[in-house]
Amino acid sequence: MGAVSIHITFPSRDEALAVGRRLLEDRLVACVNIIGDAQSLYWWNDQIEESAEVVMLAKTRDDLVPDLVGRVRALHSYACPCVVATPIVGGNSAYIDWIDRETRRPG
Repeated sequence: MGAVSIHITFPSRDEALAVGRRLLEDRLVACVNIIGDAQSLYWWNDQIEESAEVVMLAKTRDDLVPDLVGRVRALHSYACPCVVATPIVGGNSAYIDWIDRETRRPG
């Protein structure tokens, strides 16, 4: 199993906390970090938008990414939420093993 870090943006800290807690309860992630005060600029509906957002970094296994993306899409208030997986290619092996032990497939 490979470990991944998932980058997700939210319109508010409260929504990020609620979704993060659900992902943890579902064991789709081992950990989430919520980082506030992100300023985002992006294309939406053919114009450049700017908004304050909150960033979540979630750690999970690569085989759980499709389930995690589905859960975030179901819970998120955005029509097209940012949910991007980045492989973890190295680091503290004890931490990476912990991610594997603390996550599991739904059901």
